[in-house]
Amino acid sequence: MGTLKTFTLLAALTAVFMVVGYLIGGVMGMAIAFVVAAGMNIFSWWNADKIVLRMQGAKEVTPDHASPMMRTFANDVAHLAERAGLPAPRVYVIETPQPNAFATGRNPDNAAVAATTGLLGSLSREEVAGVMAHELAHVQNRDTLTMTVTATIAGAIGMLANFALFFGRERAGLIGSLAIMIFAPLAAGLVQMAISRSREYEADKRGAEICGNPLWLASALQKIERGARASINVNAERNPAMAHMYIANPLSGRGADGLFSTHPATANRIEALRRMAAEMGVSSETADAPRHQAGPWG
Repeated sequence: MGTLKTFTLLAALTAVFMVVGYLIGGVMGMAIAFVVAAGMNIFSWWNADKIVLRMQGAKEVTPDHASPMMRTFANDVAHLAERAGLPAPRVYVIETPQPNAFATGRNPDNAAVAATTGLLGSLSREEVAGVMAHELAHVQNRDTLTMTVTATIAGAIGMLANFALFFGRERAGLIGSLAIMIFAPLAAGLVQMAISRSREYEADKRGAEICGNPLWLASALQKIERGARASINVNAERNPAMAHMYIANPLSGRGADGLFSTHPATANRIEALRRMAAEMGVSSETADAPRHQAGPWG
């Protein structure tokens, strides 16, 4: 199903790309857009994860990393992957005070997970485990290919729409060019939202099963929501087409409208996790008083 979703999404985004090409340059513009989109789809299939990690400023945590905290973090991720029956992914860290995380890669054998320094610095070890288990669930559910390729193509649609203002005036006029600039990225965003929200609930559920305690993730989501609103993720703001990849909307620092958010409401996600915890007989004390303190851990 993950592969089918990816092909459907690629087809939809390619269609948007071609429409913008037609509006800018007519039939020839549409043909050129198709060729470019086809090339980008092939390139994104194999390289989108590297592009996303680079654009978000992610740095890999290697086994010989100097920081004991980072080594412990990478070891915890490997342990969670083992619990999930997955190969250990590459682990990355992003320098930003906003607490957040995402996963990428075209399949479990080529997966990577990334966490921000804000996440590692403000959440307990259990809460971080809940977050990374959620990201590993995306890997296991084969969501990461869809998410990563979508980010790359949607970003390209935004750039092509901007070109319309400068190169499409003869055909579309100034008002038409402005309309392309507004509605083409919006259309790409709607395609992203079509599959994003339900996918997050599934990853929450599977992530809770992987880490063993739904309340760890519920507690983490509360802190991430507050942190995302209180601080700006500069790399995410520069590349808003990648917002859907994060566990929580990284653009919340600008008060993003919930109607057009790629993520379900955090309160609803937390409530679903608490119901799951009750069904599992997990005590709320686990989330209220984690065994490890918040902040750097090792």
